[in-house]
Amino acid sequence: MSDRAPEPSDLVRSVSRAFRILEEVGASRAPLAVKAIARRCGLNLSTAYHLVRTLAYEDYLVRTPDGGYVLGVAVARRFRDLLTSFDQPPEVRQVLRHLSATTGRTVYLGQFVSGRILIADVVEGPESPYLEDLEVGLDVAAHATVIGKVLLAELPRTRRAEYLTDQGMRRFTARTVVDRDALDHELTTLSDGPVLESGQFRDGVSCVGHVVRRATAEDSWAVVVSTRSDEVPPDVVWHTVRAAKDLAPVF
Repeated sequence: MSDRAPEPSDLVRSVSRAFRILEEVGASRAPLAVKAIARRCGLNLSTAYHLVRTLAYEDYLVRTPDGGYVLGVAVARRFRDLLTSFDQPPEVRQVLRHLSATTGRTVYLGQFVSGRILIADVVEGPESPYLEDLEVGLDVAAHATVIGKVLLAELPRTRRAEYLTDQGMRRFTARTVVDRDALDHELTTLSDGPVLESGQFRDGVSCVGHVVRRATAEDSWAVVVSTRSDEVPPDVVWHTVRAAKDLAPVF
């Protein structure tokens, strides 16, 4: 069953189709001809031509010498705009890379953006599994991830309840906490130490996280490390806490 929100009654079909084209072109390993784009997106050929020409004019697509299309520079600009919106000083990336290199694991930085908990940065490590739902710019399942729990714990109870009502509490594994009262109790009993989670988001994956407090609760960051095991090794916990403390003086 899809987790997407219900389709709005005022959905602009041409915009939706244009985004679908960008997704298909971006996912392809080779340039796509317009006929291939039309087939993959379920569009008639004339509609595909109009949308592709518009996207190319706006630099979201580029036509290759063989007549195919690849993503254009405007996509890269929007990605840079996204990263800029996260407002990260250069030192943050350095700390995350050092944490990943030291532990050999994948490191995530989570934060609130426009009221949603998003992945602000990722540094991949060889001893962690790839988690396709935890990419830069994506919302996280706040109730089932350490990233979410670290940041939800910073919110007042009423704001936290609003967030969970809006997001929902989908079950990812048999261990996922889907009872709001149980989650609220867990979050209110968290201390200032590391936050640990095992198998609630993915079976066989455990995470540790720590908060980096800033000016307000929704300015706070979550530094998180994932590992392919049923528990997080003590040295990974220690390095995660140390990284969060290293980030605090940045502000």
